[in-house]
Amino acid sequence: MAQVPVQTIHRDPQLFYWILFPITIVMILTGVLRHYATVLMATAAKKVDRKTMREQRSLVHGIGVRSNFHVLSKRSFTTRRDALTTAYESGAFLKDPENRGQAPPNPLSDPSSMEGMMGMMKNQMAMIIPNTLIMSWINAFFSGYVIMKLPFPLTIKFKSMLQAGVATKDMDPRWMSSISWYFLCIFGLQSVFNFILGNDNAASQMAQQMGQMGPPTGQMFGPGVDPDKQFLAEAENLAVIEHYSVLDGVEQRLLEGITA
Repeated sequence: MAQVPVQTIHRDPQLFYWILFPITIVMILTGVLRHYATVLMATAAKKVDRKTMREQRSLVHGIGVRSNFHVLSKRSFTTRRDALTTAYESGAFLKDPENRGQAPPNPLSDPSSMEGMMGMMKNQMAMIIPNTLIMSWINAFFSGYVIMKLPFPLTIKFKSMLQAGVATKDMDPRWMSSISWYFLCIFGLQSVFNFILGNDNAASQMAQQMGQMGPPTGQMFGPGVDPDKQFLAEAENLAVIEHYSVLDGVEQRLLEGITA
């Protein structure tokens, strides 16, 4: 039985120190500077008036009732559903009930919407510009270098991820290129930033925004969104719920568990 030859690559060990360490240090320093730049560019949050707060909280209340109806008794759920549905359909929670039925205002003509979009654009630029500059720096000085070999085996599917910028077909997937180390640093330095800057840093906020499964309240009532349509849609969602309670038949289930 023929043995598979072990792949040997003659690599200057100084590449590990003169490429891996500089890229890592630059990424950490860039993350720290990005955090403080984001703090300086952040605009002070405006105080929300009472009517706007009531409008937003009322929809969140309906979503909460719809999501947790199974922990309510049928009487409690029916009372809440009827009250919310009636208020939603009548427009009782609208901030500007006189504008009901009209098209939502153009976001580009709303100063508050423009400020929100400008804030989002600033955060995006604070992420995109430093990453673009660092990638250009790595491509200019460290392109095509293989800097390290991972100590555990990997399948061939990891080759394109770990050997970006190295045009080889027969190289062991465990070898890593310089540009691949840069991409790993983008996703792997989150714990370092949390240790240095705390949990409330720019990188952590971006990760939370990407990982959110549901839309936050600010996006539900964002620019160009009609609150009246949101209320009517939630009223329909509440009306079609077939109620059941987690306490239905609890006595029988308890007796069956005791006698089993």
